[in-house]
Amino acid sequence: MIYIAAERNTMKTTSSALLRKRRALLARLAKLEGLVQGSYLERFSTCIRRQCACHRGRPHGPRGYLVVYQNKKQRQIYIPLAERAAIVRGVKQYEELRATVQAVTRLNLKLMRQRTLRTSIPRTAAQA
Repeated sequence: MIYIAAERNTMKTTSSALLRKRRALLARLAKLEGLVQGSYLERFSTCIRRQCACHRGRPHGPRGYLVVYQNKKQRQIYIPLAERAAIVRGVKQYEELRATVQAVTRLNLKLMRQRTLRTSIPRTAAQA
């Protein structure tokens, strides 16, 4: 009997630890204000002027592009030099968002297995 009581206390401690971790992860999401979904790439190019140095081994660039999917098609959007650092940070923030969502999902699944998920998610006015 003592063993079972100790096991329940451990489960509650584990649940509260999981809830703390989840709150900390969700708090990180508020800091991802500049996130951008897509991939950043740089490439070099040649122009149409035959006498240009780009045709003799010195191509223009690097030029920055954000690769996104719009209407089920891949698009490459040119990024001006002044905006490149912000776009790169935004893409990294999007990667952090995805990792955070995956981590919260794993925590919620653990809470579900412990039968504490439904009591740990507050009900909104629309759900009441």
